[in-house]
Amino acid sequence: METKYIFVTGGVVSSLGKGIISSSLACLLKARGYRVTIQKFDPYINIDPGTLNPYEHGECYVTVDGHEADLDLGHYERFTDIQTTRANNITTGRIYQSVIDKERRGDYLGKTVQIVPHITDEIKRAVKRLGNTGNFDFVITEIGGVVGDIESLPFLEAVRQLRWELGSNSVCVHLTYVPYIAAAKELKTKPTQHSVKKLQELGIQPDALVLRAEHHISNEMRRKIALFCNVAPDSVVQSIDVDTIYRVPLRMHEQGLDEIVLRKAAVTNAPEPDMKPWCDFLDKMDTASHVVTVGLVGKYVELQDAYKSIDESLFQAATYNGHKVKIKYIHSEKLTDDNVEQKLSALDGVIIAPGFGNRGIEGKFVALKYCREHDIPTFGICLGMQCMVIEFARNVLGLKDANSTEMNPGTPDNVIDLMEEQKSISNLGGTMRLGAYECQLTPGSRVAEAYGKYVVSERHRHRFEFNNSYREAFERAGMSCVGQNPATRLVEVVEIPGKRWFIGTQYHPEYSSTVLHPNPIFLSFMKAVIDYHNEKENN
Repeated sequence: METKYIFVTGGVVSSLGKGIISSSLACLLKARGYRVTIQKFDPYINIDPGTLNPYEHGECYVTVDGHEADLDLGHYERFTDIQTTRANNITTGRIYQSVIDKERRGDYLGKTVQIVPHITDEIKRAVKRLGNTGNFDFVITEIGGVVGDIESLPFLEAVRQLRWELGSNSVCVHLTYVPYIAAAKELKTKPTQHSVKKLQELGIQPDALVLRAEHHISNEMRRKIALFCNVAPDSVVQSIDVDTIYRVPLRMHEQGLDEIVLRKAAVTNAPEPDMKPWCDFLDKMDTASHVVTVGLVGKYVELQDAYKSIDESLFQAATYNGHKVKIKYIHSEKLTDDNVEQKLSALDGVIIAPGFGNRGIEGKFVALKYCREHDIPTFGICLGMQCMVIEFARNVLGLKDANSTEMNPGTPDNVIDLMEEQKSISNLGGTMRLGAYECQLTPGSRVAEAYGKYVVSERHRHRFEFNNSYREAFERAGMSCVGQNPATRLVEVVEIPGKRWFIGTQYHPEYSSTVLHPNPIFLSFMKAVIDYHNEKENN
């Protein structure tokens, strides 16, 4: 079968859930046996979101090949079990950088470089690259932003051109919003009509409409929308709010969105999707009755998407352990010796969040000291693991001024430090360890027991490392270095075997946790959380 290209655009307002709709469609097509991938086009000029503040952009997701990407790629992977790469996330900045690099090399032979055709051709190459090299049946391309945004125009022009070039091998799905006016007690279709009209003005006719709404949209209203938007009445579906995003694939299948796309793409005799594993997960979620509470200590806890992958990994692990999880967000800047007991004592487990910079770091040390001394199941991720090491050095090894050189370049005990080969690099991105690296686990350790094997591959996003000069001192005092990179001997995992569950990972296991394959270390952590909760209940 020739590769089919599906374009997902959005209208009226942003944050409607294009990423969830794209992921749900990919999930359904993959469940039918097709080879599917998804890519996100972001219309900002940053090269990638790696240098963006979480207040601006939420979580920065990392692909296996070390690309810092939009958080929607996390949804793509969680819904489909596919691994994304650099090719799955393209920004305006990368497109322009590529074109300017070609112009500087003389690739355009002195011609004037323009938006059309040079920028649009570069976008089209990025769209088709996955189809040409990845051996996929479907490539789903989500266009970030909203139709009408000036930033999105080159991407939409490229889509218009591709629609003509690809013919029946392309499908456009437009997600739009049908607001409910409470005073009038009515749903209003006019914003959707205007959104589609704007898309049509750009030369793109949507094949299917997905209507996001808080209330049921009647068949009569959907027929009206179809009439005004030149879309077949049976190609208009609604996306009503649900209690979890993981129900969206089933809701879309019930309304035939996957059937519509297959029909528009001229695909016949498609097998029915095998959604049993997905439904089993939802059944586990629905039947879970007991609740455990996990505290997440970080400096971005007021932001909905700053720790998105961790939130979803906890939810998945709790579900597979037959429980629900309530996440209590604790701002590390506001955590002190005076209030730590009040904030942490009732928790069943604690996660010390990743991040960069000095802000809120002392609150993480306070949390770790309390959790270690009171034997609360505790999981430190990336900077959280480094904070575990620093707190242990200060309060167990007696190195009162121990620190990371990120926080204090002049610390006398640099238990966390840059590697020697990194110290001469001034470009921040150049010192980052990004993407998947192997980690060798110590037999008999709790983390090896969790994974059920001794070599794993997990993704990284960090600059500073455990200083091996202090390794022997840590081991003697009771903190074991139970995971290391086999090539560099860099410490990847620490744990205190004498505690219920006290483990820190330099890598980010949340990036590889999916609905159908939750990360083993999150499953192990959640089991310890549940055991601790039950122990408290029985005492």
